Amino acid sequence: MNTLLIKRIWVLAGVLLFLVGCTNDLDVEPGDPEAFLDTDFYADPASYRSGLAGVYGNLSLTGTDGAGSSNIQGLDAGTSQYGRGWWNLQELTSDEAIWSWENDPGLRELNRNTWNADNVVLRGMFGRVMTSVSFANEYLRQTSDAALDGRGVDASLRADIAEYRAEARFLRALAYYHMVDLFGKAPFVTENDPVGAFQAPEYNRERLFEFIESELLEIIPQMVDPLQNEYARADKAAAWMLLAKLYLNAEVYVNQDRYADCLQYCQQIINSGYELTPNYLNNFKADNNDQPARNEIIFPIISDGVTTQNFGPTTVMVNGQVGSQEANGGNFGVNAGGWSGALRVPAEFSETFQNGNYNIDVRNTLITEDRIINIPDVSQRDTGFIIAKWSNLTSDGQPGSAIEIVDTDFPMFRLADAYLMYAEAHLRGGGGDLGTAVGYVNDLRARAGNPNAVAANRLTLDLILNERLVELYWEAHRRQDLIRFGRYTGGTYNWSWKGGSANGIAIDATRDVFPIPAASLAANPNLTQNPGY
Repeated sequence: MNTLLIKRIWVLAGVLLFLVGCTNDLDVEPGDPEAFLDTDFYADPASYRSGLAGVYGNLSLTGTDGAGSSNIQGLDAGTSQYGRGWWNLQELTSDEAIWSWENDPGLRELNRNTWNADNVVLRGMFGRVMTSVSFANEYLRQTSDAALDGRGVDASLRADIAEYRAEARFLRALAYYHMVDLFGKAPFVTENDPVGAFQAPEYNRERLFEFIESELLEIIPQMVDPLQNEYARADKAAAWMLLAKLYLNAEVYVNQDRYADCLQYCQQIINSGYELTPNYLNNFKADNNDQPARNEIIFPIISDGVTTQNFGPTTVMVNGQVGSQEANGGNFGVNAGGWSGALRVPAEFSETFQNGNYNIDVRNTLITEDRIINIPDVSQRDTGFIIAKWSNLTSDGQPGSAIEIVDTDFPMFRLADAYLMYAEAHLRGGGGDLGTAVGYVNDLRARAGNPNAVAANRLTLDLILNERLVELYWEAHRRQDLIRFGRYTGGTYNWSWKGGSANGIAIDATRDVFPIPAASLAANPNLTQNPGY
């Protein structure tokens, strides 16, 4: 598949969507649908595919004028990029990453778990996620039976459009899943609601959970089989993965034990044809859109130094992991100085690798020479260890297409995660087989060259939590994992700078969810604030 072609399509279609999506109201639908996509646009049968590409484009793009533009008024491109917002809220709020430049708006509060309803990163993520809902809704309106009848669309094209509509509904379900996880509620809007100044009702976690589950179960038969869709478009395995994620966290979200369902869908994913990439680190390089990483990455957010430019999570990580004193950006295909030590890891993260039989393991990318493990002052960028997981070089060492904005796609869903989810669901009573669970964990260790196989009697939930850190760090899972394991709020587990203290202190359980942004509350009186904010 010509990946560059789809990236160009995303840009072109994204322009059409962004022209009408610009807003200063974070709880809105796009305006006049005729301004959004008029009849002339749909005169070309290929436009239905391009329109879908625009819905996907909201995951990567922030505006029409390059990486620095934003179509959400009052928010810059970095603050409002979808993948970066998800990454910031899962990683900087946990024990996996610290952002050095605490004068950047909103990030000091994430580092220190002291955010409030005025935090600009929260505002950006809330707005960007609801923009995905808006774009999906408008695409579904424009592809309804009535709309297609009015345009005289023939049966063969309608068959393709049915698949496109299923993907748009998947993207909307994904957006609402992120709202469930981050905010515990959302303004609920579908294609059946009015366009314009509509103040949506608030749905809590229970109602959103029910909607997401029912949507996914309904659309899965209409989606393309695993590995049969174009790269970066969702297939059945992506929908199974989203269901598995929903079920794995169901006790947190809705106080339901759904581990058996989680395990079932993990097994379907594992049996679907996706395969582990032989070289772990190739999942995080500039050509991870191609074989063999393509067979492990189930659903990515794309990035490209030329055509799909964005200050998304991979650009942040590749440049941010460059050491302030090492100036080692050339090793990762970016400027030598990168972003001068923007990202480091807390001591507790480093200790997991150093104390857990991971010394011989390619996943251990810690750079420790001439550095202390602790970060006594966040502004002291030469303290704390750094990592070398992400790269803007290809698997054969060639540079990406640009020197700062990277070609490396962000793997939102990856097969290795399904292996670990199966093992966790089994240990939590979801059925399956202990030998199979142990085998999946050891498959990941063997792929990483780790000689320390896990024995069946050593497979515990504590080990799974560590394995998830080692396998999935900086892939936007950690906050969710710590909450599910009861290690996030409270004082059971404290990490450096948790709660604003260098040694870490307990934080209140209300911080298991984020506050609804003040701007969103002001825009929609149907929304209510989460307790504790």
